Amino acid sequence: MMLRTTGVEGPLDLKKYLLAILKTAVPLAIIVWLLSTIDRDQLWQLQQRPKDWWRLAAAFSFCLTAIAITFMRWYLLVRTLHLKFRLTDAFRLGSLGYLLNFISAGSVGGDLFKAVFLARDQPGNRTEAIASVVMDRLVGFYALLVVASMAILIGTHSPLPAIDAVCKSTLAVTAAGTLGIAVALLPGFMTGPFAEFLTGLPRIGGIFNRLIAAVRMYRGQPWAMLGIFAMAITVHVLLCISLYLVSTGLGKNVPSLGEHFVIVPLSGVAGGLPFTPAGLGTYEFAMDVLFKQVPIQRTSDVPGVLVALAYRLITIAVAAVGVVYYWISRAEIRDVMRQAEHVQATT
Repeated sequence: MMLRTTGVEGPLDLKKYLLAILKTAVPLAIIVWLLSTIDRDQLWQLQQRPKDWWRLAAAFSFCLTAIAITFMRWYLLVRTLHLKFRLTDAFRLGSLGYLLNFISAGSVGGDLFKAVFLARDQPGNRTEAIASVVMDRLVGFYALLVVASMAILIGTHSPLPAIDAVCKSTLAVTAAGTLGIAVALLPGFMTGPFAEFLTGLPRIGGIFNRLIAAVRMYRGQPWAMLGIFAMAITVHVLLCISLYLVSTGLGKNVPSLGEHFVIVPLSGVAGGLPFTPAGLGTYEFAMDVLFKQVPIQRTSDVPGVLVALAYRLITIAVAAVGVVYYWISRAEIRDVMRQAEHVQATT
């Protein structure tokens, strides 16, 4: 029996590890290619130029505050469903989930880990636990689109056709999301025939089922959700300021703060694509392109990829907090990881 089980699982495990390696190798190759395109004289001048370490330290503080607010946001989402959950648990699981987004290489991400861990501590409330994580991601992504759209509408940016197309697409997606939220709040929509149609679709029906279940649980809490959405907006504002401080900490002639409110959210959308761990590679690529094309009156003396990599180091420093939690409860975390892998394999 053991021999047959090993023979069946071996190729599957090999495929999983090869996929994990590929998901890490490809983004790293993108970063290496981006660095190779930087002019050597520009890179040498950047290395020789004194850095503003106070601005870089402030960038770390803004980033750390933003991530802490995401943990508190998830805490409120869980408590809104009347589940027993402590703020310290939200910080513990949030830190571990944030760490896993960097090191999981696409196997078990932070969201799945948090959902499984919370569900294990909430017997009989597995659906609510999953709904809190799904809603947290939905609110965060929608807030990202809103911040980007507001910056596009209020500020100025390059009139290049490619950038104009990206901006118009962002506005269109934000409008569609807003319309979707309005429709979802209509009486009977969550239990009507259209909802049944969406949940019955092959392959993606399960995703719609989770989304609809999450919306159904939170639609009766409008004021709580409004406050949670305000927290999500605050998170993205703080992250834009953090990236601006990184830019000005490395160079002087960089995109303005207003232009960062266009660059950073659009880069975040690219980094949020589920192709690489923590958006590695895709985020840096988007930042490098937007740094060159969004500003109208200036050419940055700092390559966007270097700004993105410096910011990446800051986020890794923030994620290092999760290492402390990991070493404190390694056995428990490994058990939850095995459960999460089983859930992922069966869904």
